[in-house]
Amino acid sequence: MNLPNKLTVFRVILIVPFVLLMLGGCNEWHWFSALFGGIMEYIDYIALAVFIIASLTDLLDGKIARKYNLVTNFGKFMDPLADKLLVCSALICLIEMDRIPAWVVIIIISREFIISGFRLIASDNDIVIAASYWGKFKTVFQMIMVCLMIADIEVLSVLTQIVMWAAVVLTVVSLIDYIAKNRDVIKDGSGVK
Repeated sequence: MNLPNKLTVFRVILIVPFVLLMLGGCNEWHWFSALFGGIMEYIDYIALAVFIIASLTDLLDGKIARKYNLVTNFGKFMDPLADKLLVCSALICLIEMDRIPAWVVIIIISREFIISGFRLIASDNDIVIAASYWGKFKTVFQMIMVCLMIADIEVLSVLTQIVMWAAVVLTVVSLIDYIAKNRDVIKDGSGVK
């Protein structure tokens, strides 16, 4: 397994402590505050740091893979999946923390299910579909949105809302772009690689 793929796997592994930290601050998790009482006032910032580290691995694995020609089918498949797992886990935690409307998360997760369905059909026909630029922009805005919502800084509340709306729009645009470019995958199994 090459370095970019190891970074992708590391990103998936980081989801576990990230979710524990995010949900550890919720009132129902009394055992968490009993164990980690000393860090509870910093828990959002620790979760944010873990999320940022995980997000940076996304930036690094792609750059390394392209620079050293280490692009693999595993990476093309797992890199977007790792992003989806990270972002969707964060969004679900943010609903629990009452920091994001559920309808936003439903739109984002629905898009991810639709794209995953396309990828499954494509992979059955030995076609690997890499992420598009719209998908990459969408991911960046979603990650910025998640960071702002985890930090939950009152002064940045307007910016957080603007970024949230931009993320929703990019989610829909990237879905339309993806379907338009890969509609042949459903028709006859031949699609854009």
